[in-house]
Amino acid sequence: MDRDTKITGAAWPSTTERSPSSQTRDLVPVRTDAGLPVPAAKRVTVRKRWLRAVIALAVLLGGAGGSYYWWQRLHSQLPAGIAFGNGRLEADEIDIDTKYAGRIAEILADEGDLVKAGQVVARMDTRDLDASLKKSQAQVQQAQRVVDEANANLTQQNTQVLLAQQEYDRAAYLVQKGFETKEVLDQRQQQVNGATALLNAAKARVTQSEHALDAATHDVELYSVEIADNTLVTPRDGRIQYRIANIGEVLPAGGKVFAMLDTSDVYMDIYLPTEAAGKVKFGADARIVLDAYPDFAIPAKVSFIATQAQFTPKTVETKSERDKLMFRIRVQIAPERLRARADSVRSGLPGVAYVLTDRATTWPASLQRFPAQ
Repeated sequence: MDRDTKITGAAWPSTTERSPSSQTRDLVPVRTDAGLPVPAAKRVTVRKRWLRAVIALAVLLGGAGGSYYWWQRLHSQLPAGIAFGNGRLEADEIDIDTKYAGRIAEILADEGDLVKAGQVVARMDTRDLDASLKKSQAQVQQAQRVVDEANANLTQQNTQVLLAQQEYDRAAYLVQKGFETKEVLDQRQQQVNGATALLNAAKARVTQSEHALDAATHDVELYSVEIADNTLVTPRDGRIQYRIANIGEVLPAGGKVFAMLDTSDVYMDIYLPTEAAGKVKFGADARIVLDAYPDFAIPAKVSFIATQAQFTPKTVETKSERDKLMFRIRVQIAPERLRARADSVRSGLPGVAYVLTDRATTWPASLQRFPAQ
């Protein structure tokens, strides 16, 4: 047996020794997923995923059901003389705009800053107005000098009239005595008439110069007002919510620079059905409980009651789906309480407002826990 024959015989079985099935396995790759069932490990993974999803859904539904249960339990304990509705805490938004077109020269406030009424928050470029103001001030000085000159001329004309009248009186006396002619008396009369006419003209010039002075003075006042209006101030106490423009921007008349919230006017609008809204009175006592602070009730008063019913807004939850027409009720927090806690005032916080529909009803203990001042 040669060397090649030995190697072949030792490494590989002969053709007659291998079965057809073993030949197939040697030549074709084995596919474990072709027409075969899913492995047990994969089925276990899918079952775990479904089980986790079912557990998460059960927990979610349980939490929602529990929350609803406690919500119903809380409100079912309310006395009959109290109505409630869901809403959001709102504050009036005030836009701080430019009165005249111009360029922003200075920004003195930013978003989130608490500001006081009359505080300067921005200044516009007023160099052109400053130049016009100086020009008007110079015109006022010039008009004042004209008025002084006209008054001096008036004084002079008064003396001329007085002198002419004295000369006329002397001439008339001399004519009566026969020491003067009638012609001289007529000349003295003409001098009196001429001096009187010049006096009237001097008075007119004084009036005209005074009017010019008034016009120049009004121009100074106008430019001063325009310069003052280009200094943007806050009209009320509040918080800067947005800063819309930046330094260097050129804005048209009415261009918005800031949007601020009036922290002294915070309220919540709720919707009550006809039966409850008809019992609500202006100034009725109320409480606001925010979702962010469920342990405290904020004292408030009813400040607005809609005179006409409207369809239930889709974004407002009601105590019954059968209530189709609702009345809007505004519950407002006292401004003095807001001023004491201006740094804590927020807009947009959801909550529940409770309104006293019967003055004889006493607030439950859960609605008498007020936040500290």
